[in-house]
Amino acid sequence: MKTSELQTIKQRYNIVGNCDALNHVLDVALQVAPTDLSVLIVGESGVGKEIIPRVIHDNSPRRREKYFAINCGSIPEGTIDSELFGHVKGSYTGAINDSPGYFGVANKGTLFLDEVGELPLATQARLLRVLETGEYIPVGGTEIRKTDVRIVAATNLNIRQAISEGRFREDLYYRLNSIPIQMPPLRERGEDIILLFRLFAMQMAEKYKMDRVVLDEGAKQLLMHYKWPGNVRQLKNITEQISVLSPERTITADVLSQFIPRDQESTQLVAIHKDGGDHSFENEREILYKILFELRGNVNDMRREVSMLKKQLEDVQGSGQTIAAPLATPIASNTQLAPITPINPIPAVGTAEDAFAEEYIEPEREPESLNLNAISKQMLEKALERNHGNRRKAAQELGISDRTLYRRLKQYGLEK
Repeated sequence: MKTSELQTIKQRYNIVGNCDALNHVLDVALQVAPTDLSVLIVGESGVGKEIIPRVIHDNSPRRREKYFAINCGSIPEGTIDSELFGHVKGSYTGAINDSPGYFGVANKGTLFLDEVGELPLATQARLLRVLETGEYIPVGGTEIRKTDVRIVAATNLNIRQAISEGRFREDLYYRLNSIPIQMPPLRERGEDIILLFRLFAMQMAEKYKMDRVVLDEGAKQLLMHYKWPGNVRQLKNITEQISVLSPERTITADVLSQFIPRDQESTQLVAIHKDGGDHSFENEREILYKILFELRGNVNDMRREVSMLKKQLEDVQGSGQTIAAPLATPIASNTQLAPITPINPIPAVGTAEDAFAEEYIEPEREPESLNLNAISKQMLEKALERNHGNRRKAAQELGISDRTLYRRLKQYGLEK
């Protein structure tokens, strides 16, 4: 495209900037305008995606027909099908008349579907059919209607991630993406940032009859090195704030830094989640937190039990008694036990006698770690007797949880 033609387009639509990426976007828009191909505009929030569909429509053969810009994210999910495809009288509560919907009203014209990634999956299926065949059925109707509408869509959603999460139809993406247009973020537009600041400052000065604010060299450098997560919309807001709140008309880097947020770090495309149906990792995190919390409780219980059993073992070794312990895991009633064989004696503490630990070996299984169930059962019985059968007090006395106590009572057959 010739430079003169490009400047004419910029003046007509009040587009400010000379960066190569922006010029390429306008060039593609003007080339695709004479066709009926679907266009998908992708870019971060606030980059000015809404200007491109207007450029396409005004330079197309449909320029004398109707143009509608629809924000798909602002229409409630329960009524969006009726808004787009119309409805027949009595199809739902409040449908007192027939409605042609946007696809009916915009016949021969252009529909700009902003935030198309917000559409429910059912609506996406209906939109795909319209794009492929030009046919649709109104809500509550049975008659197939035809329409001839040019679709230009835009989104700040990471479409490929949405497809992988099952929130956007892959076939609809390829149908909309006949001609892709990538809008550049403000942080990649270089000197355009200064030009836009100058434009917004001039507009504020003219509107409110005040002196225009200007940037010194340090402020310009700070402005160009900021990440601008809100893009052009954020730059306009900050320019308006400075114009109204700053007593100085020459803005330095120190003054500018008071208006630029320091906690805005995210500048990449993000998936937008809605309640119901959309994938989110919050539930997974909550489940993991619960599991970890329960594991920590179990570890603490095991630590107390090991400490208690170790003390009991030392007491038994000191008294010279012989102890026997079954497997740590419960043994089924029909399990055959091998004969008991003694293992190396454990030296007694404070006595000449030895205490032998005996091991049960389950047939065709490896020997497992020992536990002092016999002593534990006796301790449980005594604790319950001292606390007159109060299980909670008995658990507190033994230093174990109520859940562990109930499990041991069931294991030892002490439930009543």
